[in-house]
Amino acid sequence: MPLLPPTIATRELPPLRPVRQIFPRPRHPDVYAGAYAEASAQLQALGARPGARVAIGAGSRGIRDIVTVVKATVAACKDAGLSPFVTPAMGSHGGGTAEGQRQVLEHLGVTEENVGAPIISDTAVEQIGTTSWGMPVYFDKVALSADYIVPVNRVKPHTDFAGTHESGLCKMLVIGFANHIGCSRVHEETFARFHEVIPATAAVVLERVPVAFGMAIVENAYDETYIIEAVPRERILAREAELLRIAYANMARLYFDHIDVLIVNEIGKNISGAGMDPNIIGRTAAGILPGYSGPTIKRIVVASLTYATGGNAIGIGVADFTTAHLAAQFKPEPTYTNAIAAGTPESAKLPVVLPTLDDAVRAALHSCGLGDWSQAAIVRIKNTLHIDKIWVSDALAPVVEANPHLEWLEDESADADLEQA
Repeated sequence: MPLLPPTIATRELPPLRPVRQIFPRPRHPDVYAGAYAEASAQLQALGARPGARVAIGAGSRGIRDIVTVVKATVAACKDAGLSPFVTPAMGSHGGGTAEGQRQVLEHLGVTEENVGAPIISDTAVEQIGTTSWGMPVYFDKVALSADYIVPVNRVKPHTDFAGTHESGLCKMLVIGFANHIGCSRVHEETFARFHEVIPATAAVVLERVPVAFGMAIVENAYDETYIIEAVPRERILAREAELLRIAYANMARLYFDHIDVLIVNEIGKNISGAGMDPNIIGRTAAGILPGYSGPTIKRIVVASLTYATGGNAIGIGVADFTTAHLAAQFKPEPTYTNAIAAGTPESAKLPVVLPTLDDAVRAALHSCGLGDWSQAAIVRIKNTLHIDKIWVSDALAPVVEANPHLEWLEDESADADLEQA
């Protein structure tokens, strides 16, 4: 039996036209050279003995230059006479297993061949201390076996909470290196307290663990590296707060006040920790993101998962409609493990599943209660990480033509970028 009645299933969808969103675009001129120089300077100041082992922590996020930065950090360590290795620092991601986390790094291109150092993955942890309110603090045993630890992470707004320290080096030290056990324990504190939990727990970690420095990355709105900085241990808490303010100032957004239907080609952990970035769509598993200033979005349709997410469909629960294709990509183990550890089961729930993307869009438009679909404000994006090229319906033409941050694209490249998602 067809899911859509004939009167809806046969309705023509409004055509979409390609548009470019124009954001500020500061860029680092040479990421490898910059990362190498930053790491080398900190290693020289460290005065480490030759042969000392260095654990370089890499996470599960879709950081464009993660391979380049890790490779440069490895090279700097080797040239300083040290023995580096890479270890996953991603909490419960990858199903919370050593092999699963190794596979996540492989998906991101972080392999021994690419970065020049072995990948050592093990989820065993050790309790290293306790917070002032009695929460045990856990840390990866493999990393603790090293003489020095270097977290590598992007500093950016978090998807579920706001504070002085959101996504970045501190969160990696508190949750990423805590593996599945420690990650689950921290999330028991709930996102409502994370603005306090992250910096306070990071202070405990920095006091008890041999962190040498952290490689902090700030990206621009185009997912390009803007800042790469080796932050010494004693400056991590203060400097990360400063870098977060810079990241906020360079964040992308959708330049519309209201959207009836937002079509998202792909979601995934490599796009956002929440699958879709709530800073772009305004939705979280708990509801509307506090402080969100973007467009109101009535319905969200998601077409598929990214390859790199490995079947982890976290975030699909905030959508209204999806496709049979995504449902087939959905893997319960990594999705549910992530959702349970994060304390957000809502984020793992499948929305209404339709056979095709066109069917899902028709259902979304029908649910908006619009009699004339030609007047529907529709926006289509590749994912929430890449929103410089988008598609919009003709109903939004007046907005495009009035906003200096928006311009029509007549070439076919914008179409291709979206079709290939």
